[in-house]
Amino acid sequence: MSANRWTSIELFTGGGGLALGMSEAGFEHLLAVENHPRACASLLLNKAVPADAGHLPLGRWPLKACGIQEVDFSHWHGEVDVIAGGVPCQPWSIGGSSKRDAATDFDRMSEKIGDERNLWPELFKVIQKTRPKAVIAENVAGLMRPSFAPYFEYILRELRAPFEKRVSGEEWYDHDKRLQDALRRKNSDPTERYVVKAVLLNAADYGVPQYRKRVFVVAYRADLGLEEWAAPDPTHSEAALLHDQATGAYWERHNIKRRRGFGIEAAIEDQRQPWFTVRDAISGYSNGGKPLPEPKLNREETPGFLHHVGWPGARVYRGHQPSDPDRPSKTVKAGVHGVAGGEGAIKFPGKPVRYLTVREVARLMTFPDDWRLDGSRGPQMRQLGNAVPVRLAEAVAKSVADDLAKAAGTAAEVSLLSETKGKTRSRKK
Repeated sequence: MSANRWTSIELFTGGGGLALGMSEAGFEHLLAVENHPRACASLLLNKAVPADAGHLPLGRWPLKACGIQEVDFSHWHGEVDVIAGGVPCQPWSIGGSSKRDAATDFDRMSEKIGDERNLWPELFKVIQKTRPKAVIAENVAGLMRPSFAPYFEYILRELRAPFEKRVSGEEWYDHDKRLQDALRRKNSDPTERYVVKAVLLNAADYGVPQYRKRVFVVAYRADLGLEEWAAPDPTHSEAALLHDQATGAYWERHNIKRRRGFGIEAAIEDQRQPWFTVRDAISGYSNGGKPLPEPKLNREETPGFLHHVGWPGARVYRGHQPSDPDRPSKTVKAGVHGVAGGEGAIKFPGKPVRYLTVREVARLMTFPDDWRLDGSRGPQMRQLGNAVPVRLAEAVAKSVADDLAKAAGTAAEVSLLSETKGKTRSRKK
């Protein structure tokens, strides 16, 4: 830890959602690693500078534009508090590829594990090189599907004992048996073991105007004396939104007529804030920004707004319906459906369906309005769809920072007590 902040290394940085959320939570990035050219260009347009640039301006992230396999992480051994990253998810995504069929037999599971896009093994290598206090990993909800359970449990065991390395030619299930044996041993080195917890979180519960479920895996090094990570308490709820709409407060806020079928008259008010909706995001209510004007469908920037470009040709087809403005948006996707399909569209009452602009989608991902994205509409949308919503990342990062502070405080108390006892013994002599 530096004088004022916890430190982190960001892997698979992508468009920067997790990195930005961690930065907002007080983490100082010692390094960000990303190999996709468009994503790297976007990072450099915002917070990053080349890692070999020499002088590092305050608040900027040193970026290595390459695969994590090309970085020697041993330089940061014992020097970084947290390793964080949204591990590439294509092999485990429901929506993404020809390999999405999920079989439970070892042959098909081994195919998933051997997929070159499965980079969990590379994450474990970084942990071995750096020995961080904590690890934060994010992935798609599909990883927790029952059909993937054998490999997911294997991932968690690898994270609990990352120094029990898989040897060349060893099948994953044989390695898994060795891991289970190792974890049963009582005399293991606590600096080589981690306490691991995996939780499925919905971004809407943390102030993100989007229904987006993602798995977060958080690990604490065993010698810190911390218990399993507890996910942060949700700050927003569907019940509060329904109550807000039932009482009319929501419609009054937006100065529009109440819509039938929204809100439940008997909805119970809770202590959390209402889920944010697409309308909240576009109006600026969810982020304190300016209202986004209705875009003209002419493929041109809206004056005064970044990436607010209307796009013609929106259509709805079976299985791909547009988001409703008075609910959180559907999950923003990185694939073709996030650009050309219904999930990338919006349908306001009395108006034709239209595509969401890149700026509108950036607000749904809780990026700031001045966050620039490199490329044309397609690459920009893919960067957003692959990102972690900033507010969700910040909530998780804050919870981890609080736990690390707790561990540091306990260690300081033990050190002070030991020092005091030592002085007392010296005086007695």
